[in-house]
Amino acid sequence: MSIEIGSKVQGKVAGITNFGAFVELPGGTTGLVHISEVADSYVKDVNDHLKIGDMVEVKVLSEKEGKVALSIKQTIDKPEGQSSNKQRPRPTQGRGNDRSKGTFKPRETFEDKMSQFLKRSEESLTSLKRNTEGKRGGRGGRRG
Repeated sequence: MSIEIGSKVQGKVAGITNFGAFVELPGGTTGLVHISEVADSYVKDVNDHLKIGDMVEVKVLSEKEGKVALSIKQTIDKPEGQSSNKQRPRPTQGRGNDRSKGTFKPRETFEDKMSQFLKRSEESLTSLKRNTEGKRGGRGGRRG
């Protein structure tokens, strides 16, 4: 039986590791439910959520080189307005790019950063040469 990516299937937990659980799918195929895909909340230990022999519904995420990636948390239907992606609004305080206050600064391009680096580097090398030439007794050194 071919496993279709995106489909939900029933499977039996065949093994548990510290990084996830192996689930045996219909047709004898085995896939991995990574620890991050076991539950919607933080999972410290997979054994707290699953036991060997449990029947679970899994969603097939991908199949690459015979390895099947599965998810348990993506099989749970969420009410509208909720998502399993934990994206929170990012605070803008203290970043210096707050457009509402008129302090927005455009991003520097790579060329701008490179020219600033070269300028600082040249200044550092010049002062370094000035300070070391007199100490090694070469041309321009002090003689007393």
